[in-house]
Amino acid sequence: MAWIEACEADEVEVEDVIRYDHGDRSFAIYRNDKGDYFASDGYCTHERFHLSNGLVMGNVIECPKHNGRFDITTGEAKRAPVCVALQTYPVKIEAGKVLIEIE
Repeated sequence: MAWIEACEADEVEVEDVIRYDHGDRSFAIYRNDKGDYFASDGYCTHERFHLSNGLVMGNVIECPKHNGRFDITTGEAKRAPVCVALQTYPVKIEAGKVLIEIE
């Protein structure tokens, strides 16, 4: 496991999501309505559409393609058509930067 720098903390607005690509992987970095940060795989588990264009509402991300929803804190699928959870990753903020822990 390794901590990698994903972005500047201020790049992610409250109730927003951004895309972060690392090697051959893509992630979504979220900030909920309380200002907390979260990270998951970047693609929806339904039809592999990137979640960075989705809508964050509290602790939920809504996929822009078919409006499926996931809990950004756990990755749990919350609304059809998604039924497979997202992989989530630990996040920490250091020196104004968002770091995620990946394998």
